Amino acid sequence: MSFVEVRDIWQAYDGRSIIERVNLDVAEGEFVSIVGASGCGKSTFLRLLLADERPVRGKITVDGGEVAVEPVRERGVVFQRYSVFPHLTVRENLIAGEGFSTRFGWLGGAARKAAADRADEMLSRIGLNHVAGQYPASLSGGMQQRLAIGQALTARPRVLLLDEPFGALDPGTRVQMHEFLSELRAETKMTVFMVSHDLEEAFKLGDRVLVFDKPRWDPQDPGLFGATVTYDFDARDGGMPFQSILDRYPSLADTPKAEPIPA
Repeated sequence: MSFVEVRDIWQAYDGRSIIERVNLDVAEGEFVSIVGASGCGKSTFLRLLLADERPVRGKITVDGGEVAVEPVRERGVVFQRYSVFPHLTVRENLIAGEGFSTRFGWLGGAARKAAADRADEMLSRIGLNHVAGQYPASLSGGMQQRLAIGQALTARPRVLLLDEPFGALDPGTRVQMHEFLSELRAETKMTVFMVSHDLEEAFKLGDRVLVFDKPRWDPQDPGLFGATVTYDFDARDGGMPFQSILDRYPSLADTPKAEPIPA
């Protein structure tokens, strides 16, 4: 049964197509990696899933619900550029993530104490327990990104959207966050969409790997047509490994990787 339904999505800016004719069915709990050349509409598609933008045509629904007109709590997001509350401590940032789901947007009393305990557990899992009382400005870029990931996961969204979330992390921390994300996804059964420029990462984490590209080109006007999903690879056990993908589709090897954010 389809959990996220994408039907005939088109998006354009100033009359220029960015993505077009995108149709997709995603089951609850699936991890969908999205790859493709820079500027082919991957992040635009993520913003449409978030309901941060409205498409010029088509619709996106989650669990058969109404089309969202603005971001809602069931959809969490982590961008490559870390976005946390600078006026809150590291621990308070995670507590705030839980507060979003309450009627008034904050927690008090016993509920806040319980949230603080869960925040400390999360900080241990993402390796930030030693800076729980510090403010984000005192952290490195990589540590702030880990905090942003932890904050999004604390809210336990039904759909988690990740836009190059690990670009700021060193290789060792990146592997740890891969393992943590996989564990939490198994625990919560959340549905994940992740944009990545790292093909190996996309196949390692994803159940499916979508390739966005432009199937139509106008040599006189390269920006005339938009991108769509040109390939939908099965990345589960028994699926085609990414090395074979590169052999069959060498153009994917030319996909530029995002520059890491300095720590």
